[in-house]
Amino acid sequence: MSNMKTIREKVGVTQAALAEAVGLTQGAIAHYESERRKPGLEECRRIVCALNSSGAAVTLDDVFPQKPIPTLEVA
Repeated sequence: MSNMKTIREKVGVTQAALAEAVGLTQGAIAHYESERRKPGLEECRRIVCALNSSGAAVTLDDVFPQKPIPTLEVA
């Protein structure tokens, strides 16, 4: 699950403003926030950088937390 929307709204940035700062479209940001699409690593890095430039103090893992890796039970 992405925290991008929550962080973006907390620092008062619109989807359009974030998209312009990152070099994407507003539609792409909307898709990433709703998780209909997943950004590549380079886009993730640019999004984090743009959010930090807007006043957030976040890392890649804050915005795009990793899903837990399932473990296998050994019998």
